[in-house]
Amino acid sequence: MPEEEKLEVTVDSDFNDAHFLFRQKTAKSEKLLDYDYKRCSGCGLCVELCPKKAIETGPLIEIATGLDAPPVIIDHTKCSFCGMCAAFCPVRALKMTVDGTDIMEMEEYPHLDSAVVFNDKCLPCLLCIKACPEEAIDVEFTFPYKEKIIPFKPGQNGGIEVDMDKCTLCGLCAVFCPAFVPVEKESKADDLLPFSDLLVDKEKCDYCGLCVPFCPEDAIRVKGDFDEEELRKLVPGISGNIKVDDDKCTRCGWCVAVCPYDAAEITKPFEGEIELIDAKLLGCDPVGCHGCFNVCPSKAWFIPKDKKIDVVREFCTFCGACEKACHVEAICVKRSSVRHTPVAEKSWSHEWKEAIRTLTTGERKRPDTTHTISVEKPQKKSEPALAKPEINPEYRKAVEERISRISGLLGNKQVRRAWEHKEPETAVKELRKRMKKT
Repeated sequence: MPEEEKLEVTVDSDFNDAHFLFRQKTAKSEKLLDYDYKRCSGCGLCVELCPKKAIETGPLIEIATGLDAPPVIIDHTKCSFCGMCAAFCPVRALKMTVDGTDIMEMEEYPHLDSAVVFNDKCLPCLLCIKACPEEAIDVEFTFPYKEKIIPFKPGQNGGIEVDMDKCTLCGLCAVFCPAFVPVEKESKADDLLPFSDLLVDKEKCDYCGLCVPFCPEDAIRVKGDFDEEELRKLVPGISGNIKVDDDKCTRCGWCVAVCPYDAAEITKPFEGEIELIDAKLLGCDPVGCHGCFNVCPSKAWFIPKDKKIDVVREFCTFCGACEKACHVEAICVKRSSVRHTPVAEKSWSHEWKEAIRTLTTGERKRPDTTHTISVEKPQKKSEPALAKPEINPEYRKAVEERISRISGLLGNKQVRRAWEHKEPETAVKELRKRMKKT
């Protein structure tokens, strides 16, 4: 190839906060591979996918139990920047851009095909927002709040009560009026509701009655000086814009399970099975270890009353992070299918299909490199050991005598002055004169 047609490739790396940044620059494009090791669960899918064996696992068991280290290690000098790892990372810990464009937005790069969609049944409310283990859901409520409709009037007489048998603890009344206070609690895989109760701050309630027609479950009753028919004309409809952050969302399905209105629909990236091996669970210490809890992106693990440990299988995404984090090897994850966008018909499509296939089979056939030229490294020649020379006792004695005579003379000021002022002839004469005297 002529010199002017050669494509120069430069690869460099950088580290920023928790991100390892790897760049490949050519005259035609610039690719950036961004690895957020704090986001990484250590599932190892990227290790299985990589055609160049440029990714290897770190100390996953130690990381799962608290060690701050990257779950996978990337050798950017081996990386071909093909994008397979970024395209199929289930938690988006790996991202790749080509000239600033995310490959997830480019048709030529196949990637995991999963989604969370909220249908017309969504109010929206606070349940999925508060329950989401990754804080991936947000809502912008667009209805006017109570204060804008009927300003607060202190000192009003009346009464208010909530029928908890009807109440779904959706939290909308608390958004609408500050008199309602939902009691928050931690959501867990076996108890998703983010609220345990709903209280009313009667000092902030003026018994206006707006909350009665506003409640979607008709669970509130108010006694006060108001006209219910007139209130229904004033009360706003429940409206808002719900957003899902795809970079945070793991497609766990908590939003589907917690929603009382069947408003959330989910498409998971993988289908499969997860099993607990009873014989090996004898060595499991879920409280002391907590490894599977820590790495699971779906937060699907819990400790039941009748078992040592268990997992909500509906929430599992079959990434396999828990299996690799378990030090007693008591977890087995098998993927049966992978949902992905179509593989474009390109020269490299076969390699992508082979990589995707390995996610269910576990067998990776990497590109044939037998046609490449390899240069054998020259073997290091071993040098013979140096032999210690024989020492003649007579010569050694004569040398030691001369040295002892000279060493005393070197302390003479006149001799030293002659040497320091670069007068060697004078110094030698002085040495000889002194040696004759001795």
